Amino acid sequence: MAGTGVISAIGNNVAENINALENSRAGMARMVYFDSVHRDKLPVAEVKLSNDQLAELAGLPNTKSRTALLSMIAAKEALANAGIENLPALRTGFISANSVGGMDKTEKFFAEFLADHSKGRLRDVVHHECGSVTELVADGLGIRNYISTISTACSSSANAIFFGARLIKNNMLDVVVAGGTDALTKFTLNGFNTLMILDDQFCQPFDENRRGLNLGEGAGYVVLVSEKVAATLKSRPTVTLSGYCNANDAYHQTASSPDGTGSFLAMSGALKQSGLQPADIDYINLHGTGTQNNDIAEGTAIKRLFDPAYPKMSSTKTFTGHTLGASGGIEAVYSVLALQHGMIYPNLRLQTPMKDLPFTPGTKFEKNIALKHVLSNSFGFGGNCSSLIFSKL
Repeated sequence: MAGTGVISAIGNNVAENINALENSRAGMARMVYFDSVHRDKLPVAEVKLSNDQLAELAGLPNTKSRTALLSMIAAKEALANAGIENLPALRTGFISANSVGGMDKTEKFFAEFLADHSKGRLRDVVHHECGSVTELVADGLGIRNYISTISTACSSSANAIFFGARLIKNNMLDVVVAGGTDALTKFTLNGFNTLMILDDQFCQPFDENRRGLNLGEGAGYVVLVSEKVAATLKSRPTVTLSGYCNANDAYHQTASSPDGTGSFLAMSGALKQSGLQPADIDYINLHGTGTQNNDIAEGTAIKRLFDPAYPKMSSTKTFTGHTLGASGGIEAVYSVLALQHGMIYPNLRLQTPMKDLPFTPGTKFEKNIALKHVLSNSFGFGGNCSSLIFSKL
């Protein structure tokens, strides 16, 4: 793991995210940049920059989708952090996840077009589909050897990361920038609201009285390198992706199986692939969305796998909200940072532990903790569940 980059509701780069995590500063608030009829009712976790400000940071025209702008900012930081010299000489890939593509621009177009068929800029719909976002950013990064888009809902970024690891493992690429991005859109907010799983207060994952999730936006990427490339870096990697697994219980289009079958299969599969035992895991970055269904399903799977000795755990969605296609990438960055800095993040706003679970996530920030292995969970719609294990070298 040679580099990390992130932008979220709690910071525009890695350093700002760490500061917010350490000081328990959540990113949820009343909508400012995102336009919705639910502006005064539903809090969201917005990146605190306008599209013009994002475009300046990204080095892209402000005509590009917010999804692409967020992606470019985080991917550029990850590559800069990796410090890879002569990148064009290496076989480099960009594997990026998202679930909304350029939908923010499309929604703007149709609002104007429906009001007056002579209005609306067609350029706003050109990059609507998910793959266009990846291609725009890959072009900006100068990556042309391998480009791919993953869209498996909330597990998208996690799948992008371990797909990148497999390409390197099989000697198909030397370097992969992998992760994901997503921006808030009306379609997403209204869809989740129709499912009646949005919280009109700040979310409380793994709380007995949890009401639902807060939607967020952002992007997170890691830079994966081969052992050969790692040996040439001035700053040698200190973290590796040691295990990964994707499973699908196909229980329901939008709900997890109550007994957490997919979650269990993903976590146990990642452990098997890494050669580790449950007792080796020091911290779990929970998927932890705050919905009734998700938290009991994930918790039941954790109980089945780890009982009676549970590692420390928390949901960082209490800071960033649920960033959908970007969540696995953002939380992968947080997992790497946890290992690098010996940090365990708090599960904010947890007041009443879930009565059906024998464990409780931690509520205080901890530092200088000796961590060796971190498990990061990303469980999506349709039962598509993925777990990643990051280990200190």
